[in-house]
Amino acid sequence: MTFLAGYVNPLVLLLGSFFVLIALRVNIGFSLILASVLVILVEDLPLASVVNQMYGGIDSFTLMAVPFFMFLGRILNEGSITRRLLAVADGTVGHIKGGLGHVNVFVSMVFASLSGSAAADTASVGSILIPAMKRAGYDAAFAAALTAASSTLGVIIPPSIILIVYGAFGNVSIGALFLGGVVPGLLIGVFMMAYTYVVAVRKDYPANPFPGFRAMGHAIWRGLAPLAIPVIVLGGIVGGIFTPTEGAIAAVGWALLLSFVLYRDVPLRRLPAMLGAAVIDFSVPLFTVAGAGIFGWLIAYLGASEIVTKFILAQTSDPLGIMLLLIGFLLLVGTVLNPISAVLIFLPIIQSLGTQAGMDPVHLGVLTTVVLSVGLITPPYGICLLIASQIADVRIGRAMLAVAPICAITILIACLSLLMPGIVLGLPRLVAPALF
Repeated sequence: MTFLAGYVNPLVLLLGSFFVLIALRVNIGFSLILASVLVILVEDLPLASVVNQMYGGIDSFTLMAVPFFMFLGRILNEGSITRRLLAVADGTVGHIKGGLGHVNVFVSMVFASLSGSAAADTASVGSILIPAMKRAGYDAAFAAALTAASSTLGVIIPPSIILIVYGAFGNVSIGALFLGGVVPGLLIGVFMMAYTYVVAVRKDYPANPFPGFRAMGHAIWRGLAPLAIPVIVLGGIVGGIFTPTEGAIAAVGWALLLSFVLYRDVPLRRLPAMLGAAVIDFSVPLFTVAGAGIFGWLIAYLGASEIVTKFILAQTSDPLGIMLLLIGFLLLVGTVLNPISAVLIFLPIIQSLGTQAGMDPVHLGVLTTVVLSVGLITPPYGICLLIASQIADVRIGRAMLAVAPICAITILIACLSLLMPGIVLGLPRLVAPALF
């Protein structure tokens, strides 16, 4: 196939063939590998590079944190932990106008700090709250949109799987990234709750009855042990007690202790099935990471980061202009790629543009993650919106219209984080200046 080398730009061939395969609904991991092999054959590069770069893409101890956090999500959903968190959310914010909507956002913020997976949040929380919201008179499209959008907080609030991947492959402190994601994630959650209140007032959605301070205190007391999980993970990593992978193991150990020993609401015979499901959950993203390893290597080998950087710098040399163009680029990429793939493939371009704009690496990593989270609720990828729409039994078109204002909230916080770096960098610089 080397006869094509003189007629087709290899970078155009790489990206073009990849997006054609995606359009044909080929699995993203296979699309990455097939497009990469095609270019390697055209450029007459050694085929051994495929194996070497794929193995190099997954040969990371830090990446081992991901399956443990996925297993943690399985544990949370198997027993009573998710229901306890729902009770905490209901007791604290359920009595506000639009109560179930606030519970939805609040529990997603808490769940995000436990599992780090947006799709897991959508499936678990949505299966409980979306039917309840519909029974209470909420519009099905709004219920689906709010559930999907709030679940994206799992990408931003630590322990975020995307931040782990970004830190591992971008050589950025994961502890600093975790701390940097706290304030933007909380801000997005608060703004979503404010939007929910406005919609509830306009459409007269109900509030749950106030349970009383004693019942609220009881619910919080019952949820204290699960709420210790993010403290264990974040405190241990930032304090230098253990690595992100060891933190994930510690969180899993604590969740297993709660489910099998303290609460005793999960039979021990369920453990092999839970482990098997977690392995399957991790196999698909791991295959994608392996494919992104060779694809990302070719992106760098073919000089894509230099080409994109030169193109953007030809439009503007202003740091703010560069970053706004990068945000636009990431929003576009996020519509067709999941955040993990987008980070792994375009990390050289992201960091090159960030360097040109003088961005702090932690600031850049968190901002990238916030922007890419929008892709989880925008078509054609939009996996969280697809899951929520199926649960709500609502057409995806209606859900897309309902989620648009909430997407604007995330983009607004991203822009504010760009203009005011303290939103991202204030907490890590205050709590752990040694990480910089």
